[in-house]
Amino acid sequence: MAERTIDRRIARTRATLQHALISLIPKKGYEAITVEDICDVANVGRSTFYAHCTGKDDLKRRGLDEHLRALLSARQKEALAAQGDGRARSLAFSLLLFEHARDHLELYRALAGGRGGEVSLGSIREILSDLVRAELAVTAAKNLPGAAPREFVVQYVVGAYMAVLTWWLDRGAKPPPAEVDRMFRRLATDGILAHLVEGS
Repeated sequence: MAERTIDRRIARTRATLQHALISLIPKKGYEAITVEDICDVANVGRSTFYAHCTGKDDLKRRGLDEHLRALLSARQKEALAAQGDGRARSLAFSLLLFEHARDHLELYRALAGGRGGEVSLGSIREILSDLVRAELAVTAAKNLPGAAPREFVVQYVVGAYMAVLTWWLDRGAKPPPAEVDRMFRRLATDGILAHLVEGS
């Protein structure tokens, strides 16, 4: 019982620190935020902050990673379990992330800007790479002669998605998420389905 209480307290403190950072980004910009700012907003001491993370980059990376993995993994699992053709089930994270970015447009722009953008975009890229790898492990043919290596396909799809996402955010999240998702998935899944990958 005591261990569960400690776990909840740790989770609550981490959530409070992450919320403090997120609330400060639109106000100050990521680069200007200090650990002291985060501690003040979260109402915790520096020793508590450093007990949970090594710095603001680490806090940002962990928060984004936990949030997006929980958000996107559930959708991907549902899609892979669903009936229907491969095109309809593939890259299920796409629409959800476009919608999430549209609903939190200013936050995404703030997260992607400046030095902090490297942390955010790197985290998103890593999460999407894991999701695409998991999908290909379930859906891709193995040992198809002349097929592209699986990791090549992962990098191709994720690289294209990240380019489209940043371009779309720069345009004010227009066209609507469903439309940009439809265009991206049509191009990406045509390439994947037409050139199934080997199990490398």
